[in-house]
Amino acid sequence: MRPLAGITVLDCTRVLAGPYCTMVLGDLGADVIKLEQPGRGDETRAWGPPFVGGESPYFWAANRNKRSLTLDLSRAEGRTIFARLVASSHVLVDNFKVGTLERWGFDDAALWRIQPSLVHTAITAYGTAGSKAQQPGYDFLLQAESGWMSITGEPAGQPMKVGIALVDVLTGLFAANATQAALRVAEQTGRGQRADCSLLRSAVAALVNVGSGYLATAAAPQRWGNAHAAIVPYQLFPTRDQPIVLAVGNDAQWRRCCTLLGHGEWADDPRFATNPQRVAHRDTLVPLLQQQLETRPATEWLAVFQAAQVPAAPVNTLPQIFADAQVQHEQLWTEAMHSSAGIIKLLGAPFVLNDTPAEVRYPPPLLGQHTDEVLLAAGFGQHAIQRWRELGVV
Repeated sequence: MRPLAGITVLDCTRVLAGPYCTMVLGDLGADVIKLEQPGRGDETRAWGPPFVGGESPYFWAANRNKRSLTLDLSRAEGRTIFARLVASSHVLVDNFKVGTLERWGFDDAALWRIQPSLVHTAITAYGTAGSKAQQPGYDFLLQAESGWMSITGEPAGQPMKVGIALVDVLTGLFAANATQAALRVAEQTGRGQRADCSLLRSAVAALVNVGSGYLATAAAPQRWGNAHAAIVPYQLFPTRDQPIVLAVGNDAQWRRCCTLLGHGEWADDPRFATNPQRVAHRDTLVPLLQQQLETRPATEWLAVFQAAQVPAAPVNTLPQIFADAQVQHEQLWTEAMHSSAGIIKLLGAPFVLNDTPAEVRYPPPLLGQHTDEVLLAAGFGQHAIQRWRELGVV
């Protein structure tokens, strides 16, 4: 049994936030039908290098467990097909520009006339109203606008973005969560509803403690690089050869850390005994820690810290993390047979359900790979499908 078995998701999304949302729903067992523009498809199909077997791993990253249907919604025939698909769906997820579905005759009232229990999850950059609602948005823009970049990077350096499109990923996860909540209500009441998710809302919500601190004090936070504003020691440190991260989260860990460093007296020093004191005297303490940590190589420090359960970690490259024994044990990547690229490796699902584990039922699809299959199942005849293909509708 799959948790969302029997749920059909009509996926009108592209790039990353929307596709990540629908991929999560697909991982949970939903039948996800990905609508793409004929001849072009999702933009990420062309984002590379790398390309493998003529296909983009960027696209693969958010599009497993989906079937691809090409459909031109700007055409009247395409909208007729779309209405039929909506009628047999439980969820519609889109990240069209605000007003696009309405212009095609599919505002929420029209969607609910077709399918009263439909959950419509709309993913936008800035929301559906307000001065920026019509503006295009990408992860990088929102990392800048939301304040993330102002708190990321070295104190004296430039603001920096996170190395992955984390605003998109978080928006996808929040949207998947909201969709499932709305589905539960629909199952109980028979009424659908709209779930609005935006990159802006997700990015601001993800400010968590930093945002809360600002709201409480009105003091703008600064960049701390690889250190922490409110915890010491909690940063990158050099060793004799490679840097490590030391993340001491409480005073009991700090006492053990001092003993391992050969300076048990630091634990009782009034300047360093508690975290607030360590934060107040970080300019004194951090150089002392750096001096001691530089006396031994990283592997030795990591071994003693981890044995004593003092949180410490290496700064891994991707080859190192995918070779890591714990990553191997957790099976954080999987393999699938792709139609053109052969056996491909994909990241695993970001969760574990012990009784109903996620699985790759469909590898990332080729553009339009399942068009005939989906349309025949929707009740259209092969002759009509062929005619639409000749006209460029599908």
